[in-house]
Amino acid sequence: MQNAGLAALGLDWRYLAFEVHPDDLSAALQGAKAMNFIGLNLTVPHKQLAVGMVDVLDESAKGWGAVNTIVFEGRGETGAWQPLRDLAEAPRERRSHGFNTDADAITRALREDLGLEVSGARILLLGAGGAGRTAALKLAAEGVGELFLVNRTRGKAEAVASEIVARNPGIKVVEGYPPGKVDLVLNATSLGLRPEDPAPFDERQFSLRQAAAVYDMIYRPADTALLRSAKAAGCRIANGLGMLLYQGAKALELWTGQNAPVEVMRRALEENVYG
Repeated sequence: MQNAGLAALGLDWRYLAFEVHPDDLSAALQGAKAMNFIGLNLTVPHKQLAVGMVDVLDESAKGWGAVNTIVFEGRGETGAWQPLRDLAEAPRERRSHGFNTDADAITRALREDLGLEVSGARILLLGAGGAGRTAALKLAAEGVGELFLVNRTRGKAEAVASEIVARNPGIKVVEGYPPGKVDLVLNATSLGLRPEDPAPFDERQFSLRQAAAVYDMIYRPADTALLRSAKAAGCRIANGLGMLLYQGAKALELWTGQNAPVEVMRRALEENVYG
């Protein structure tokens, strides 16, 4: 996806994957900065760890408490910090600038893939870990009508609910399953990655026939058991491919300073995921 985007923009850059142990994250970030990387992405389990490791945080990273995109900057001749892409020579003084592009990607994916506006909606969110927490905070910030939180470890759901209430006192947050119908079930757990995984919710307490739409953040496999069940129940469905696309497109714009070629990136992503 990213390499297709870079090629479409005519940039002689390359997007590469590196496996880094959490204990080595700080050293990896310092190394990337020393080698004049333009930027990088972080994924699980590095997003929250990186908050305390980057030199400066954008408001998006501060607000959601996680970093998934880093832009490396240097001091130009005027003394102002500029992205390395804008500097003719590698500066002696450099810094890492952390951003979060995940949160906006969630609501954009729901809008474009399911035709769902979050404001005023009743939503059941499954999972309160890293992805679930970011989703919950973003949904609350967008004015969700009622948010029902379900997590295997109840303490995590309680912590996220408390954080939402502290930030958005007017939002109704309930720990547990909803009575009656909901506009959306949003799966932010990892259940569904393997064929033998159980359902990410308790089918004795909730039926998918209560949901108008189901969004599964998992994108590989593209067709999870949850989505198959939701389709059989008559729900509108979408997987996490759109969320992955939109967070990646925003990251590319931060690195390049140009509009991302979203459709080019979408085709590359769909070819990779769907074959």
